[in-house]
Amino acid sequence: MYSGSSDGEGPEAPTQRKIPPASSMLWVRNLRRFIGSGAGLGSEALMELETKRILVDIFKEKQQKSAEAGTIPSFYKKKPEEGSISHRVQRLAKYRFLKKQSDLLLNADDLDAMWVCLRENCVIDDATGAEKMNYEDFCHIAPVCTEQIGPKCRRFFSPSNFMKFEKDESGRIAILPFYLYVMRTVSLTQARIDMSELDEDSDGFLQPHEMEAYIRGLIPNLAQLRDMPAAFVQMYCRIAAHKFFFFCDPHRRGKACIKKILLSNCLQELMELHQETEEEVTDTEQAENWFSLTSAQRICDMFLALDKDMNGTLSKQELREYADGTLTDIFVERVFDEHVRRGKIGGGNAREMDFESFLDFVLALENKDAPEGLTYLFRCLDLQGRGFLTTADIHTLFRDVHQKWIEGGNYELCIEDVRDEIWDMVKPADPLKISLADLLSCKQGGTVASMLIDVRGFWAHDNRENLLQEEEEPQEEG
Repeated sequence: MYSGSSDGEGPEAPTQRKIPPASSMLWVRNLRRFIGSGAGLGSEALMELETKRILVDIFKEKQQKSAEAGTIPSFYKKKPEEGSISHRVQRLAKYRFLKKQSDLLLNADDLDAMWVCLRENCVIDDATGAEKMNYEDFCHIAPVCTEQIGPKCRRFFSPSNFMKFEKDESGRIAILPFYLYVMRTVSLTQARIDMSELDEDSDGFLQPHEMEAYIRGLIPNLAQLRDMPAAFVQMYCRIAAHKFFFFCDPHRRGKACIKKILLSNCLQELMELHQETEEEVTDTEQAENWFSLTSAQRICDMFLALDKDMNGTLSKQELREYADGTLTDIFVERVFDEHVRRGKIGGGNAREMDFESFLDFVLALENKDAPEGLTYLFRCLDLQGRGFLTTADIHTLFRDVHQKWIEGGNYELCIEDVRDEIWDMVKPADPLKISLADLLSCKQGGTVASMLIDVRGFWAHDNRENLLQEEEEPQEEG
């Protein structure tokens, strides 16, 4: 059996066999097909292609489902948890970004240097005496300021900025409006940075406590608020922040958009308190400025005077004493129906107005001509909640005003005549009803609202010619 291996034939056997080419082997063909399809364990490049293919398939599948179900925008994005890595990275990135933006701002010394540079390179208008510069002066001042201040001032000297200002017949602009523009831009940018630092969740909105913190940080820099008693600071911040939310949060979501705050008149009104001396501001201007210390103390004193039982809230009877009792009973009832939440006092059946609701109430009455104030009042005037007022609603609302008018010893008047006068003032698009849009477009919505809720407001309208004449006489004497 084994004898054949010793006669010399064994070693010659392998040389006689023919090895088939690799391509003809079945297992080679199968392996190549397996790897070439990208489904097997190929090289890293093939694995990467396979991963990309799977992700593309998933994306296309989601797109197809979205197209079949209709386009539904993403309205909720889960915020990172406190202390998580993503939260820490977000905070660090936000800090670095705001720090970079802050470094690009002009400081007080830079602004002073720019003003000196503008005055040294301008020309005096012979007719008006105003300091002006043409475009050539503008281009000449740019490198001078850049050399003294640095490249961060270069962006203000662009052609588009020059074209923003009014030019005289010689094509020159006054340097003062340009400088004020630079100051306001720097001030708003700094305010944006400060607010963004307080925006804890970085969603572009401020909550009430964040807005109060921003105002608290401003107090030392506002000349008219530096002497504020420390015990009153918290209450002041609460009152001041509420105006921002009244005007910048109309849907009462509990947060105000930072961009809307920056563009609102509220911030400008707050910044007016930078004026240094008391002589620059009259008592009347202080009382009219909601953010003044005088105004904030007036609001607190008013609330405390109305709160007879000193329980921290106002009942309907207590609110009727507002403005010496000139508001109508039906208006007070409607205020509680529309703008006061039912509380736990009185077993859940009685409604009491808290301090926040009182601030809304005062802001609406003091800003009747503003869309936000008129919207607040219109909800009270709309007795049926239909979104419009009819002649019957006007008659019902003015009936209480008429009663107080007669009790005050005034002449008899016809309710129908007043109703017709209101219709002539508003000129509604639909002759049978008055909508909120009609009141806003007629520019007399605040006057109409005053006539329907306050006997003093109707008296002011009825005597408008005499009041206008009294205002003109002191001016003529002066």
